[in-house]
Amino acid sequence: MKAVFLDAATFPDEQSLSPPAAVTDWQTFDKTAPDQRLERLHQADIAIVNKVVIDAPLLAQLPDLKCIGVTATGTNNVDLDVCRARGIAVFNATGYAVDAIGEHCIMVMLALARNLKAYLQDTHEKGWSQSPFFCHRMAPIHTLSGKRLVIVGKGDLGNAVASRAQALGLSVIYAERPDAESVRPGYTAFETALSLADILSLHCPLTAETEGMIDRHTLSLMQPHALLINSGRGGLVVEADLLDALTHGQIGAAALDVASSEPPPTDHIIWRLAALPNVIVTPHIAWSSGGAMARLLRQLEQKLNRWAEQDPDALADSLTHDTH
Repeated sequence: MKAVFLDAATFPDEQSLSPPAAVTDWQTFDKTAPDQRLERLHQADIAIVNKVVIDAPLLAQLPDLKCIGVTATGTNNVDLDVCRARGIAVFNATGYAVDAIGEHCIMVMLALARNLKAYLQDTHEKGWSQSPFFCHRMAPIHTLSGKRLVIVGKGDLGNAVASRAQALGLSVIYAERPDAESVRPGYTAFETALSLADILSLHCPLTAETEGMIDRHTLSLMQPHALLINSGRGGLVVEADLLDALTHGQIGAAALDVASSEPPPTDHIIWRLAALPNVIVTPHIAWSSGGAMARLLRQLEQKLNRWAEQDPDALADSLTHDTH
């Protein structure tokens, strides 16, 4: 059995994935360009990817492929419809970054509320030395306690952020899906929830329904002091509309761990956002604590091993049987 990991260098050297015991030909590549995919996956039974795209035209040229392992939760880089039709098992990892992303989101909420970016810059410039008083309060500082946190995506990640936020005294509202015909118990209609948010945190997958859901219209519903946190997918937000809203004071601030193109080119709009004093940009690292990466890889190893051993229960983990 042949297995190929196409973008192994998305993990540091100390974090490695072991193939199933049945694999006799194990190949790893640090990174793979689109025009290298077909050659490297030739006669492969198993493809392992993080963000390399496995689309319909590629799958049509890989008759031997039987299994795809995605070293992430999001699977928007794999054509699941084709895999379903072909009987190709697709496995991802879930729940591994609950603590890492929960902590990251609380970190940036606190940083935005307390204007940490401005204070760090002022310290770098030794502004405190010019203060006539013992303290140097050069930017507003707000507390999180008593504020409303609206979460889009009531999965493991959304719930992890919610539990940590509640410990800090925030109340939590879960937003219903955009354009939903009805509102489920425990949820608030999407646009109503946005209008109530002091903080809006995005934890839903990127789909045709959620792409660009934070745009000029939905940003106009938010309060002028509201904070936006996106640690989900860059495509959830129309970045040009967000830049306009932040520039004109339509919302208060934003923390972005993702961009619409990753890695973003040097002229990408994310850098214009990062230059604003009320924006924190981090390079898609909310998920990537050492413990989270280790849990991800061990979970995927277990799923792939069960599939290779033809464990009938392994198919329960396969996304080819999940309509999302």
